[in-house]
Amino acid sequence: MLQPITAFGRYLTLMYRVLARPEKVRMYFRQYIREMQQLGIDSIGIVLLISFFIGAVICIQIKLNIESPWMPRFVVGYTTREIMLLEFSSSIMCLILAGKVGSNIASELGTMRVTQQIDALEIMGVNSASYLILPKILGLMTIMPFLVIFSIFAGIIGAFCTAWILHITNAADLAYGLQYSFSEWYVWCSIIKAVFFAFIITSVSSYYGYYVEGGSIEVGKASTNAVVSSSILILFSNLILTQLLMG
Repeated sequence: MLQPITAFGRYLTLMYRVLARPEKVRMYFRQYIREMQQLGIDSIGIVLLISFFIGAVICIQIKLNIESPWMPRFVVGYTTREIMLLEFSSSIMCLILAGKVGSNIASELGTMRVTQQIDALEIMGVNSASYLILPKILGLMTIMPFLVIFSIFAGIIGAFCTAWILHITNAADLAYGLQYSFSEWYVWCSIIKAVFFAFIITSVSSYYGYYVEGGSIEVGKASTNAVVSSSILILFSNLILTQLLMG
């Protein structure tokens, strides 16, 4: 029982150090730009690829499972949009990024810890927690809304391509369904949730990497623990945020 409480206390202590005032803003800004590139922009490819095919598969599944003469033809587009907006492009996409980005952060900081690079920064008087972790948190939180928008558009394009190539449904009906009863608040809900999830991914992964003890084997374990813990916290917080934002 004490171990989770101790871990949570160490996490809060680390976040207190991370959110301390930066010593040199220009140096942090360079790190911030670098982390946006490494964590966010480098993930655009996998986001677009997965979202495209998920949008295509959703379109096919909806058409096959709700096909009925009593069902309006625009339901395929409407349901595809709702799934992409409300869950996939925010929650499921962040779960996927937790595996890619989270393991990357944990292994990077863990390697720095076991090779004593973090200790060297502390000796030089640098707040290593803030210098190494704060740009990662701000970088992913900044770029995540754009990844959500890209994911939504890629899913819609995937649905259109499937409707056109496989003749799943009429493009006009699909377009009407995508626009039917559209609420801008759903887009904002996806962005808000994705920003929270970005903080969870970066902070939790950084915690596991920063406190690695041992050698390369421990770095691998830290990466695994970071992905698992981030995924569980994303699912739990998704339940709470959905109730708060949509309730």
